[in-house]
Amino acid sequence: MSATGVAVRADGLGYDPDLARAHLIEADPRLGELMIRVGEFTMRPRADHSLFAALMRSIVYQQLTGKAASTILQRVIRTSTRRRFPTPRELLLVSPESLRQAGLSAAKTAAVRDLAEKTIDGTVPSLARIRRMSDEEILQRLTLVRGIGPWTVEMLLIFRLGRPDVFPVSDLGVRKGFGQVFLKGKLPDPAVMRRRAERWRPYRSMASWYLWRALEL
Repeated sequence: MSATGVAVRADGLGYDPDLARAHLIEADPRLGELMIRVGEFTMRPRADHSLFAALMRSIVYQQLTGKAASTILQRVIRTSTRRRFPTPRELLLVSPESLRQAGLSAAKTAAVRDLAEKTIDGTVPSLARIRRMSDEEILQRLTLVRGIGPWTVEMLLIFRLGRPDVFPVSDLGVRKGFGQVFLKGKLPDPAVMRRRAERWRPYRSMASWYLWRALEL
């Protein structure tokens, strides 16, 4: 069971996508129009072997294009003597200079090392343990790590843990999609977004996914 009281499905979601889609279309016909135009909900949580790996990947990818971040991540992996995704202890054996040479900025180098240290000391829990924690507990725990803010945790909740009711109002893509659907393209104030999204509970994660897709139409 997840912290939401819903069993995590074989596809990694903590909710039934058919029930969620039906709820959203009925609760908000305007959003429903977008959902029908976009079509089937195809997002499924990405499987990671460890929370450390998922968070390290998120840090590396911050403010970079996918291709550039992937290249840097592969270089970082190759700095490990085992030539595979390093464990926290293996990462700490790599010098900061080597991580910088692999393409990490000074800030990201400090962040991934802090992540490794906080994974070892238990600040960052295991995937098995974090699945039993509430969204708020996860946010409070993971933002203790340098370089990890609320947005990074929200992306983890949606795309790794399959949590049903996450609404990342600071995400530019979600804001643009909301503005396109509801405000004739004007960027919305977060308070406006939250008020509208009350009717989407408890499936705001799916609604967010459709708002991202709005930009592709």
